[in-house]
Amino acid sequence: MGSQNFFQVVAKNFDVLALPLVTLVYPLYASIKAIETRSSSDDQQWLTYWVLYSMITLFELTFAKVLELFPIWPYAKLIVTCWLVLPHFNGAAYVYSHYIRPFYMNPQRTTIWYVPRKKNIFSKPDDILTAAEKYIEEHGTEEFARMITKAEKEERVRRSNNYMIFDDDYIY
Repeated sequence: MGSQNFFQVVAKNFDVLALPLVTLVYPLYASIKAIETRSSSDDQQWLTYWVLYSMITLFELTFAKVLELFPIWPYAKLIVTCWLVLPHFNGAAYVYSHYIRPFYMNPQRTTIWYVPRKKNIFSKPDDILTAAEKYIEEHGTEEFARMITKAEKEERVRRSNNYMIFDDDYIY
């Protein structure tokens, strides 16, 4: 009779018992093991897992009151985490290669987002010079000069795609 009650408690609280093992204990062990190997694929797997685990945790903290309304959430989290963690599925590496890497590896344009705004009715709105000064303060003059040079090159390429002007030394 006692063992039957024990198994009932374990079955009812399976998510509470399995979740720490799947989300923390095994990944910690595998991460330490990955640190000791020379392979970068396992490092990528576990670094990606920890990033995704952090995102899931932040999601849970942010939407805790809403998630309380869904009693299936702990089981869904357990299934997703198993997919991310288990070497057979290699889910974290899949998420990295299909979602995170393409997002970060796309060539991004450096732009200054200029939105004029008034602090109050008596002050004048920010102008482009103010925006440029703020950019220089944050990133430095060298980065600002690089951004201007890059923008000029992109403009020349854009123009050359529309039409070509031949000069003795240059093609514009």
